[in-house]
Amino acid sequence: MITAMDIAHETTRTQLLQAAFAEIHRHGFQAAGLSEILRDTGLTKGALYHHFPSKHALGLAVVDEVIQGWLAKAIFQPLEEAEDPYQTLLTLLDQRIHGMDDEAVKWGCPLNNLIQEMSAVDADFRDHLSVILTRWQGVVQVALTRAQAQGRVRADLDCEAASLFLVAAWEGCWGMAKNRQSPAVFRQCLHELRDYVRGLA
Repeated sequence: MITAMDIAHETTRTQLLQAAFAEIHRHGFQAAGLSEILRDTGLTKGALYHHFPSKHALGLAVVDEVIQGWLAKAIFQPLEEAEDPYQTLLTLLDQRIHGMDDEAVKWGCPLNNLIQEMSAVDADFRDHLSVILTRWQGVVQVALTRAQAQGRVRADLDCEAASLFLVAAWEGCWGMAKNRQSPAVFRQCLHELRDYVRGLA
Protein backbone atom coordinates (compact mmCIF):
# COMPACT_ATOMS: atom_id res chain seq x y z
CA MET A 1 0.00 0.00 0.00
CA ILE A 2 1.37 3.42 -0.98
CA THR A 3 1.22 5.88 1.91
CA ALA A 4 1.14 9.67 1.97
CA MET A 5 4.71 9.57 3.27
CA ASP A 6 5.77 7.46 0.28
CA ILE A 7 4.23 10.01 -2.07
CA ALA A 8 5.92 12.88 -0.22
CA HIS A 9 9.30 11.14 -0.41
CA GLU A 10 8.88 10.50 -4.13
CA THR A 11 7.82 14.11 -4.71
CA THR A 12 10.91 15.35 -2.86
CA ARG A 13 13.15 13.05 -4.85
CA THR A 14 11.63 14.23 -8.12
CA GLN A 15 12.10 17.88 -7.10
CA LEU A 16 15.76 17.25 -6.38
CA LEU A 17 16.31 15.44 -9.67
CA GLN A 18 14.64 18.16 -11.72
CA ALA A 19 16.54 20.96 -9.96
CA ALA A 20 19.82 19.06 -10.31
CA PHE A 21 19.14 18.46 -14.00
CA ALA A 22 18.54 22.20 -14.59
CA GLU A 23 21.69 23.16 -12.69
CA ILE A 24 23.86 20.57 -14.48
CA HIS A 25 22.40 21.50 -17.87
CA ARG A 26 23.37 25.14 -17.43
CA HIS A 27 26.69 24.83 -15.64
CA GLY A 28 27.94 21.29 -16.15
CA PHE A 29 28.21 18.62 -13.48
CA GLN A 30 31.52 19.71 -11.99
CA ALA A 31 30.46 23.34 -11.57
CA ALA A 32 26.92 22.51 -10.40
CA GLY A 33 26.37 23.64 -6.83
CA LEU A 34 24.35 21.74 -4.26
CA SER A 35 23.46 25.03 -2.56
CA GLU A 36 21.87 26.27 -5.80
CA ILE A 37 19.95 23.02 -6.20
CA LEU A 38 18.64 23.27 -2.66
CA ARG A 39 17.79 26.95 -3.08
CA ASP A 40 15.71 26.17 -6.16
CA THR A 41 13.77 23.45 -4.34
CA GLY A 42 13.52 25.03 -0.89
CA LEU A 43 14.69 21.72 0.59
CA THR A 44 17.33 21.03 3.20
CA LYS A 45 20.66 19.21 2.96
CA GLY A 46 19.12 16.51 5.10
CA ALA A 47 16.43 15.93 2.48
CA LEU A 48 19.06 15.79 -0.25
CA TYR A 49 21.28 13.29 1.54
CA HIS A 50 18.29 11.17 2.54
CA HIS A 51 17.75 10.42 -1.15
CA PHE A 52 21.27 10.76 -2.56
CA PRO A 53 24.40 10.02 -0.52
CA SER A 54 26.56 12.35 -2.60
CA LYS A 55 26.59 14.85 -5.44
CA HIS A 56 28.08 12.07 -7.59
CA ALA A 57 25.13 9.78 -6.89
CA LEU A 58 22.73 12.62 -7.66
CA GLY A 59 24.45 13.27 -10.98
CA LEU A 60 24.26 9.62 -12.01
CA ALA A 61 20.58 9.54 -11.11
CA VAL A 62 20.03 12.57 -13.35
CA VAL A 63 21.66 10.64 -16.21
CA ASP A 64 19.74 7.42 -15.57
CA GLU A 65 16.33 8.83 -14.76
CA VAL A 66 15.93 12.32 -16.16
CA ILE A 67 18.01 12.30 -19.34
CA GLN A 68 17.37 8.68 -20.27
CA GLY A 69 13.73 9.07 -19.26
CA TRP A 70 13.26 12.01 -21.62
CA LEU A 71 14.96 10.19 -24.49
CA ALA A 72 12.87 7.10 -23.86
CA LYS A 73 9.66 9.10 -24.07
CA ALA A 74 10.68 11.29 -27.00
CA ILE A 75 12.66 8.86 -29.19
CA PHE A 76 13.02 5.29 -27.96
CA GLN A 77 9.37 4.42 -27.28
CA PRO A 78 7.99 5.98 -30.47
CA LEU A 79 10.44 3.92 -32.53
CA GLU A 80 9.86 0.74 -30.53
CA GLU A 81 6.08 1.02 -30.79
CA ALA A 82 5.87 2.22 -34.40
CA GLU A 83 4.07 0.14 -36.99
CA ASP A 84 6.14 1.98 -39.62
CA PRO A 85 9.53 2.58 -37.95
CA TYR A 86 11.05 4.12 -41.07
CA GLN A 87 8.41 6.84 -41.31
CA THR A 88 8.55 7.34 -37.55
CA LEU A 89 12.30 7.98 -37.74
CA LEU A 90 11.73 10.61 -40.43
CA THR A 91 8.95 12.16 -38.34
CA LEU A 92 11.19 12.37 -35.28
CA LEU A 93 13.83 14.18 -37.32
CA ASP A 94 11.20 16.57 -38.70
CA GLN A 95 9.98 17.32 -35.19
CA ARG A 96 13.48 18.28 -34.07
CA ILE A 97 14.06 20.37 -37.20
CA HIS A 98 10.93 22.42 -36.60
CA GLY A 99 11.05 22.41 -32.81
CA MET A 100 14.47 23.94 -32.20
CA ASP A 101 14.75 27.37 -30.58
CA ASP A 102 17.43 29.73 -29.25
CA GLU A 103 17.09 28.58 -25.64
CA ALA A 104 17.58 24.91 -26.47
CA VAL A 105 20.62 25.67 -28.63
CA LYS A 106 22.13 27.97 -25.99
CA TRP A 107 22.48 25.17 -23.46
CA GLY A 108 22.88 22.27 -25.89
CA CYS A 109 21.93 18.63 -25.51
CA PRO A 110 22.20 17.50 -21.86
CA LEU A 111 23.46 14.08 -22.92
CA ASN A 112 26.06 15.51 -25.29
CA ASN A 113 27.21 18.05 -22.70
CA LEU A 114 27.90 15.36 -20.12
CA ILE A 115 29.58 13.07 -22.64
CA GLN A 116 32.03 15.85 -23.46
CA GLU A 117 32.55 16.93 -19.85
CA MET A 118 32.66 13.66 -17.94
CA SER A 119 33.60 10.71 -20.17
CA ALA A 120 37.34 11.27 -19.87
CA VAL A 121 37.40 12.06 -16.16
CA ASP A 122 34.88 9.74 -14.47
CA ALA A 123 34.43 6.06 -15.28
CA ASP A 124 31.03 5.85 -13.60
CA PHE A 125 29.64 8.69 -15.68
CA ARG A 126 31.21 7.22 -18.82
CA ASP A 127 29.55 3.85 -18.14
CA HIS A 128 26.13 5.33 -17.40
CA LEU A 129 26.25 7.58 -20.46
CA SER A 130 27.37 4.63 -22.57
CA VAL A 131 24.26 2.71 -21.49
CA ILE A 132 22.11 5.45 -23.02
CA LEU A 133 24.12 5.64 -26.24
CA THR A 134 24.09 1.85 -26.59
CA ARG A 135 20.35 1.73 -25.99
CA TRP A 136 19.76 4.53 -28.50
CA GLN A 137 21.83 2.81 -31.17
CA GLY A 138 20.09 -0.49 -30.43
CA VAL A 139 16.63 1.04 -30.75
CA VAL A 140 17.53 2.63 -34.09
CA GLN A 141 19.15 -0.59 -35.30
CA VAL A 142 16.04 -2.61 -34.50
CA ALA A 143 13.87 0.04 -36.16
CA LEU A 144 15.96 -0.09 -39.33
CA THR A 145 15.98 -3.90 -39.29
CA ARG A 146 12.19 -3.92 -39.01
CA ALA A 147 11.94 -1.35 -41.80
CA GLN A 148 14.22 -3.55 -43.90
CA ALA A 149 11.92 -6.53 -43.33
CA GLN A 150 8.97 -4.36 -44.42
CA GLY A 151 10.78 -3.42 -47.62
CA ARG A 152 11.01 0.22 -46.54
CA VAL A 153 14.82 0.45 -46.64
CA ARG A 154 17.43 -1.15 -48.87
CA ALA A 155 18.04 -4.86 -48.41
CA ASP A 156 21.82 -4.32 -48.49
CA LEU A 157 21.82 -1.77 -45.66
CA ASP A 158 24.13 -2.53 -42.73
CA CYS A 159 21.65 -1.58 -40.00
CA GLU A 160 24.24 -1.72 -37.21
CA ALA A 161 26.61 0.67 -38.99
CA ALA A 162 23.78 2.97 -40.07
CA SER A 163 22.38 3.18 -36.53
CA LEU A 164 25.82 4.06 -35.14
CA PHE A 165 26.18 6.82 -37.72
CA LEU A 166 22.67 8.17 -37.08
CA VAL A 167 23.16 8.53 -33.32
CA ALA A 168 26.64 10.02 -33.74
CA ALA A 169 25.44 12.48 -36.37
CA TRP A 170 22.37 13.50 -34.35
CA GLU A 171 24.53 14.35 -31.35
CA GLY A 172 27.10 16.02 -33.61
CA CYS A 173 24.38 18.35 -34.89
CA TRP A 174 23.79 19.44 -31.30
CA GLY A 175 27.48 20.11 -30.70
CA MET A 176 27.87 22.19 -33.85
CA ALA A 177 24.73 24.22 -33.15
CA LYS A 178 25.73 24.91 -29.54
CA ASN A 179 29.18 26.07 -30.62
CA ARG A 180 27.68 28.41 -33.22
CA GLN A 181 24.72 29.32 -30.95
CA SER A 182 22.55 28.88 -34.01
CA PRO A 183 19.22 27.04 -34.37
CA ALA A 184 19.69 27.48 -38.14
CA VAL A 185 22.85 25.38 -38.00
CA PHE A 186 21.01 22.67 -36.08
CA ARG A 187 18.21 22.64 -38.62
CA GLN A 188 20.65 22.53 -41.53
CA CYS A 189 22.53 19.60 -39.99
CA LEU A 190 19.35 17.67 -39.29
CA HIS A 191 18.07 18.39 -42.80
CA GLU A 192 21.16 16.62 -44.12
CA LEU A 193 20.66 13.76 -41.70
CA ARG A 194 17.02 13.44 -42.75
CA ASP A 195 18.13 13.34 -46.39
CA TYR A 196 20.54 10.52 -45.47
CA VAL A 197 17.64 8.57 -43.96
CA ARG A 198 15.53 9.23 -47.05
CA GLY A 199 18.37 7.85 -49.12
CA LEU A 200 18.09 4.54 -47.28
CA ALA A 201 14.72 3.84 -48.88
